[in-house]
Amino acid sequence: MAPDMDKMRLDKWLWAARFYKTRSLASQEIGKGRVLVNDQTAKPAREITVGDRVSVRKEDPSIQVQVRAVSAVRGPAPVARLLYEETPESIAARERAVEMRRLAPEPAQDIAAGRPTKRDRRLIDQMRGK
Repeated sequence: MAPDMDKMRLDKWLWAARFYKTRSLASQEIGKGRVLVNDQTAKPAREITVGDRVSVRKEDPSIQVQVRAVSAVRGPAPVARLLYEETPESIAARERAVEMRRLAPEPAQDIAAGRPTKRDRRLIDQMRGK
């Protein structure tokens, strides 16, 4: 009896769609609650079908995709990209996050001259009364 090719384990699909490098890594991330299917937490063995909405939180914001196809084999990236379609809301949220990061001030700008020199450290200690 051949398995249904319109259904597939979630961890296998995430691996085949190249969201994670290994199936075990995909399983770990699902177990940590970083992957949602139709806005619900899932288990690695959860069966997904075409049309399901999968949310993968690898970075902020999470990526929301619609399942377009299932594949038991992990192919090259351009082929894996055909297994899903990112939702317009997800694309807009990621673009906003990129823009916010671009406009955010550089954290290192607060440190004018880098870390204190030995001389600076002595002056600081002298002012603190050490």
